[in-house]
Amino acid sequence: MAMAEKKNEYPPGVEADRRLLPFDTWEDYLDSLIEIADLRNIRSIISARTIAALGYRTNGDTLSEKEFYTRRAVIHGIVYPVVKSYTLASEGANLEDPFNRELAVRERANRLGILQSIIFIRHFTKGGFEISGYIDYAHKLISENWTVFFKSNKTLWPKDNDLGYYHWRHGTVRSNMSRNYKPLMDPDKGLLFQNRHDHKIICPDPQQDPGQNTTKQRIYSPRYTQIEIYDHVVRRKS
Repeated sequence: MAMAEKKNEYPPGVEADRRLLPFDTWEDYLDSLIEIADLRNIRSIISARTIAALGYRTNGDTLSEKEFYTRRAVIHGIVYPVVKSYTLASEGANLEDPFNRELAVRERANRLGILQSIIFIRHFTKGGFEISGYIDYAHKLISENWTVFFKSNKTLWPKDNDLGYYHWRHGTVRSNMSRNYKPLMDPDKGLLFQNRHDHKIICPDPQQDPGQNTTKQRIYSPRYTQIEIYDHVVRRKS
């Protein structure tokens, strides 16, 4: 089965607005629309800008001054995001449990986007029913408070909104797109995950290679039936 074709990292509208980044001011943007013939015939940069502002020098709509600064600010924030400060949830926590310790080692790299780890967990309930799933660790670090997990030694359970989820008793099988991964189904390899940043494929099948720039590690903890961590090093565009 052919994998999904590589797509732009940003939606089409956002991708198109990248053209605004080289222009510091609205006047610079208008100047880019001016043709040499305008300056030769009008002999005035101000008049030439007026023609450009009226939309005579572009096939689409010429942005007004307000539209230019608004849309440029949005695209600048997307392409050059401000890195927010954070406190590691695992800092000062009890790391006696091997699983907690391994997640703590990976926390900083996942928050920075250098590493995007997928956690596979398999549990059995008191009634003997299996619950298992795949968790996008980097996504969860942003969307949930992990201080409780690390400092209260809370057990981690997969949820039905995680990357993958299976509940034997309820017959529930789900896969969901996360901030960093898109689930794919392959007729031979089964469930795969495509990284949404570098488009590499992660294969969680224990009989298969996990994929390019990806390593797999099994963690043994007395509180869990099975734990596998797939560490993917993200190769972002330069």
